[in-house]
Amino acid sequence: MRTVQFQEYGGPEVLRVTEAKVPDPGPGQVSIDVAYAGVNFADLKARSEGYRVPDLPFVPGLEVSGRIRAVGPDVTGLRAGQEVAALTEGGAYAEVTVADAVTVFPLPGGVGLRTGATLPTVLPTAYALLHTVGRLQPGESVLVQGAAGGVGTVLGQLAKTAGAGRVYGVVSSAPKAEYALGNGYDQVFVGSFRDEVRAATSGRGVDLALDPVGGETLRNSLASLAPFGRLVSFGNASSAEPWTVGQPELYPTGLSVAGFSILGLARTAPATLRGIASRAFEAVVDGTVTLPVTAEFALEAAAEAHTLMGSRTSTGKLLLRVAGSVRS
Repeated sequence: MRTVQFQEYGGPEVLRVTEAKVPDPGPGQVSIDVAYAGVNFADLKARSEGYRVPDLPFVPGLEVSGRIRAVGPDVTGLRAGQEVAALTEGGAYAEVTVADAVTVFPLPGGVGLRTGATLPTVLPTAYALLHTVGRLQPGESVLVQGAAGGVGTVLGQLAKTAGAGRVYGVVSSAPKAEYALGNGYDQVFVGSFRDEVRAATSGRGVDLALDPVGGETLRNSLASLAPFGRLVSFGNASSAEPWTVGQPELYPTGLSVAGFSILGLARTAPATLRGIASRAFEAVVDGTVTLPVTAEFALEAAAEAHTLMGSRTSTGKLLLRVAGSVRS
């Protein structure tokens, strides 16, 4: 079978198409004939920095859609030939991948394989950020960094559906701002936002800030909170040094800070993740949320997908088209 892997860290050029043995599922696992693989910023960090890479060579990719090829021992409720979406520990850039059964989700009726590939990381992440961790209440205001990305696109839509009073986004360019305004955001700031948020809220700040960037952006998000506001950190796209926050920042206005990682939750509490994913997927089935695929690449063009995402000009969701069944 074909895979895309890297044997050293670097730019998109280190991604190489290789041949590999078709993997068999172990206990509690299934193998999947991959139709589509999602491209996520975490894949770029894995390739460039070794983020969550146990050893080299490594096949990146955290999410797929496809059909179950084989079911390993101790797996119930899943069967060969079933159309599914799955969250993986890596290995999604391949014609066949293996996933733990607890992070394999049968596709709801009416959801095809192309759409299914957009679901495993983005939908549960967005749902958890707003509801499970962020505890958004009707009428509250929300500030979202990366409002034009995959998670940002869904957050804008979900926040509006949840009854948010005002939904603010932050993006890096005017075209991205226009895109975000079409996905639930009331106002979008390009680049700087700290003073702009205060102005837009008559000095009060926002109730909930969601930050995947880290570093100085995270500190400015914290400074944009209203009294008793909440900040949820869910990434470190800036690759800044680990941050700390304590009494001087939190005590005066009763702020709180939380963190979220869907990969961490998959490892530590997969049953909880399944519950979140089930509720999140309902939003796709009932039409509450749509996540547009804005660019699609062949598996062998994975480097082009990484180049586009790394340029910070992409919006929505990027996919690799793998589609096909591999013989043993």
